[in-house]
Amino acid sequence: MSARRVLFVLTGHDRLGDAKDDLAEKTGFHLYEAAKPWVMLRDAGFETVLVTPTGGPAPIDPSSADYDNEDCQRFLADPDVKSALEQSLALHDVDLDDFDAIYFPGGHGTMWDLPTDVSVSAAVISMYERGKVIAAICHGPAALVNAKCPDGRWLVDGKTVSAFTDEEERATGKDTLMPFALSSTLAERGARLKSETNFEACVSVDGQLVTGQNPASAEGVAEAIRQLVEKQSAAA
Repeated sequence: MSARRVLFVLTGHDRLGDAKDDLAEKTGFHLYEAAKPWVMLRDAGFETVLVTPTGGPAPIDPSSADYDNEDCQRFLADPDVKSALEQSLALHDVDLDDFDAIYFPGGHGTMWDLPTDVSVSAAVISMYERGKVIAAICHGPAALVNAKCPDGRWLVDGKTVSAFTDEEERATGKDTLMPFALSSTLAERGARLKSETNFEACVSVDGQLVTGQNPASAEGVAEAIRQLVEKQSAAA
């Protein structure tokens, strides 16, 4: 049996604002939200590939850069990860048929490029129609905001979803910097929001969709991905 494979889609956006705003605070993807699932899935025998929506560098959100964390250290020490963070492939350059799941780690940068890049929405819908696993955490569900099914319905309509809450965003003091309120927008699209108190772990599994509220949810999201993919593989 061929190895199970997960495609990690990291944000390529590196500032809290327009890409040309050189004075904006730096951001990117959340290191732990990428590292913890990467480590857990690799240890479970999965293969992983890291891309960004348009290719190029994948910036780490400085506020998430916990270089003392063992999972983060292991992630950053991997040669393939190093190469991808310096110069990643573009999402549209990979064959989605080669993957069992697609995963969107968070980080504030995701709020700019994941909702607006057509290849992201297309990949989400393509994987969904193939019956593959779609997963996202924290701000990563921004990838789901503009994903529409062929019948015109929002992908999240009627589905249980966990994401970084508006209250958590206010607690970070970055709510006024965001281009939109993530949880409120998902609710407007018809999502049934599930959350815990600020910064506590919360994971939702609705069919093939796995979502997590915040960094504390990373372990649960990774485990849900593993279980769903292995269940699908066993049934194939």
